Formats: sequence, C-alpha cells, structure tokens
Amino acid sequence: MTRKKSYNRFIAIDFETANTETASACALGIAVVENLSITEEFYTLIKPPMDYFRFTDIHGITWDDVKNEMTFDELWPGIQKYFEHIDFVAGHNIGFDRTILKGCCSHYNINIPDVKYECTWQLSRKRLKLKSNALDKVSAYFGIELNHHNALSDAKACAKIMINFLAPNDAVLCF
Repeated sequence: MTRKKSYNRFIAIDFETANTETASACALGIAVVENLSITEEFYTLIKPPMDYFRFTDIHGITWDDVKNEMTFDELWPGIQKYFEHIDFVAGHNIGFDRTILKGCCSHYNINIPDVKYECTWQLSRKRLKLKSNALDKVSAYFGIELNHHNALSDAKACAKIMINFLAPNDAVLCF
C-alpha cells in the first residue's frame, strides 16, 4: 500500500469574472484548509478595471454590485497572506483561476505568487470516472452542498473535494 503525502495547509480558490478579460475578476472565494479541515473562509466582491459585464447571467453579479468595492490591487495586501506558507492552491479547473489570478496581478503590476497548483477537475476526471466532472456533479457525488457560481461556495466545495482525495485510505468524507 502506498501512502499519500500528508498536506498540512492549502487553499482552494474560485474567481467569478465580469467578462472574458483576464483581469475582470468580480468575486473571489478562498477556503483555507489545514490538516484536512477548512479553518478559514474569505469572500469578497471585486471592482474590475472595466464596467462591461458579460457573465451576469451565470453568477448574478452586476456592475452596480461591484462599483463601490475594492479593486484587485487594493484587495491584494489583505489576501496575499493566503498564498504564503501553503503546500498548493486548489481549484476546480485551476487553469481558469490561475489565469485570472495572473491576469489581475499582471494588470496591477503585482508579483504573481510562486505557488504550486492542483486541479480537482483533473483529479476527478482521473479517479472518479463520472459522466461529467463539472463542479456540481463532483460535489453531488461526494454529498457536498453547493450554491454554484457563488465564489465562496465553489471554493469550499473544491476544498472538500480535495480533502476527499487526500484523506487517508481513500475514505469518502461527509460534509
């Protein structure tokens, strides 16, 4: 029997975006996981650098919702700590969230965090053999409550999916 590496601390993130621009983050959810338990949650709306919203029908966020919120560069000093002293950043389709993080950092000339990334969508695809590996389907498989396209709910679901994959002896955990 091979033992899985024991991870002490990681974060799961989820961005919602206003449009197809990589700097258009309009919401961010972060779930901090320590010793396979969610220990902290963070959610915020973000004022993107443009007022054009294309994806309101997906997440329900409008320009009016974010026009008085902090921009990513104003938010960064308060969230940078989440990207420090972690084993990795998890995301369901982490390629998207990593692209948005890099796009926001680049837009505001912020150093991009030098972290490892793990994808729960890819892990689900390899290990679960479901017809669909979308976040709502994988969450349902594990019995995880989800308010899909709410950034915090998506981040927490991703964290719980990763916890299930990291749990000793492949035990399925209930949340």
